[in-house]
Amino acid sequence: MDRQIGDTALGEEIRRAIDSKTKPLGALGQVEALAEQVARLQRSVRPRLESCELTIFAADHGIAAAGVSAYPQEVTRQMVLNFLAGGAASNVFARSFDIAVRVVDAGVAGAPLEDTRLLSRRIGAGTASFRDGPAMSAAEVTRALAEGRALGAGAPHVAAAFGEMGIGNTASAAMLAHKIAGLPLADLTGRGTGLDDAGLARKREILKTAARRTPERLAPKVALAEYGGFEIAMMAGAILGAAGAGRIVLVDGFIASAAALVAEALEPSARAAFVFAHVSAERGHQALLRWMGAEPLLSLNMRLGEGTGALLAWPIVKAAVAMLNEMASFESAGVSGPA
Repeated sequence: MDRQIGDTALGEEIRRAIDSKTKPLGALGQVEALAEQVARLQRSVRPRLESCELTIFAADHGIAAAGVSAYPQEVTRQMVLNFLAGGAASNVFARSFDIAVRVVDAGVAGAPLEDTRLLSRRIGAGTASFRDGPAMSAAEVTRALAEGRALGAGAPHVAAAFGEMGIGNTASAAMLAHKIAGLPLADLTGRGTGLDDAGLARKREILKTAARRTPERLAPKVALAEYGGFEIAMMAGAILGAAGAGRIVLVDGFIASAAALVAEALEPSARAAFVFAHVSAERGHQALLRWMGAEPLLSLNMRLGEGTGALLAWPIVKAAVAMLNEMASFESAGVSGPA
């Protein structure tokens, strides 16, 4: 079957297939919506969803030096090594579900990391501080989007999960959501890696100062240049690449949702591929999901990033497709339907 995603006849066929299962209409709630989404994306009443891959993009942010994080910048590099060694939460979750993991150096500060397990797509050794000027150039934005798009489009797996690592990147995500969506900065600025009250107040003032540099609203590529991180720009490109290839995109937490915001602003049709995995404890993520009209699958009070929420949502998405393909219909099971 090869039809357009918006094909009315296909949509009706998918809906009939779901409604004919041995259950009351709508009884599986959001699981039914997931099954329908995957079927529409793949243009088939019998979609496939055997495998998923997690790609973690890592990069550093110049704004970290201003004190927007409870952790020092060198943690980014240290966590990259932890990912490669298999010791992070995302590694543990991925192994639990037999999900492959790729780690990408999008722009970690310092000398390039030398490790054959690492994919090097370095744009630079971290961005500049966006408090006083642009985080990166327009050319760097273009390159980061292109590198990410190639990674997202070229993966062999049917579903794509994306994670990130970058000390200071909740500040970048807050600025992107503020400038692209127009959400109040106060609603977007949270504790990140665990700032205390004084640290949170300092972060808010830094972001207010940075926001005054530019107009209230910015186009997505301009917002990336002014406030983005290399890993966020590259993830936005990867989301576009995966969505364009017909892959389901499991959107993780605040940083990944900011990348999804950028991707949707650049190419609105990409939204059809998004599955919002969870709502995190970071207040900015809650505000952004509401603005995007997203219905996250999980609420686990998490705020780690790394793609952890996306990984935990994978079994639900996979089960939704299995329901469509394997669950008996009233007719096949010989079960009486509704009167």
